[in-house]
Amino acid sequence: MAGMPLLTKEQSLLPAARKAKEVEAIISSPYTYMVLLGGHLGHVQGLVDLARAGGKKVLLHADLIDGLKNDEYAAEYLCQTIRPAGLISTRAGVIARTKQAGLIAVQRLFLLDSDALEKSCKLLEKTQPDYVEVLPGLMPEIIAEVKERTGIPVIAGGLIRTKEHVRQALAAGAAAITTSRSELWRE
Repeated sequence: MAGMPLLTKEQSLLPAARKAKEVEAIISSPYTYMVLLGGHLGHVQGLVDLARAGGKKVLLHADLIDGLKNDEYAAEYLCQTIRPAGLISTRAGVIARTKQAGLIAVQRLFLLDSDALEKSCKLLEKTQPDYVEVLPGLMPEIIAEVKERTGIPVIAGGLIRTKEHVRQALAAGAAAITTSRSELWRE
C-alpha cells in the first residue's frame, strides 16, 4: 500500500460524500480519510481540491463519476490528473492501474450470493487490492469470511444505517465502514 496505513483504530469510519455541502461537513470532522462517491467529471477536481485544502485525503469512487468510462484509461487519468489518495472500483483493471500509480486501491464487491462470493475471492487473488469493500455491509459472517480467506482488510459499505450496524461490522472484523449518513459521522 502507498504510504502509511489508511485505516487505523483512530479512523474506523469513512464518511462518504456526493456533493460539495457534504464534503464541507466532512472537512469540519476529525476524519483524515473520506470517500467521494463520484459526481460530474467537471466537478470532481474541485471537490477533491476542496477536501485536500481542508486537510482530507480522498478515496474517489471511480465507477460513479458521470462522464467518465470506468476503465484503465480513466483510472490513469484520475491518478495523474485528479490525484486522490486512492480509487475505489469494481473493475480489476482500475485496481491494477491504481496500484501501479502507487495510490490506495479499494476493490468494491457486491456479494449477492455464494457464487458471487466465490468469484470475488478468486478475483481478489489476482488483483491484490489494499482493501476490499464488501457490500452490503450488514453481513457480519461474510465480512469475517472474506477477511479470513483473502487476508485483505475489509471495509463494510452499503445499507449501514445505525450505530449498531457500525458496531456489528467492526465486531465482525471490518477495518472500517463507509457511510453517507452524516448522523453516523459524529462519534
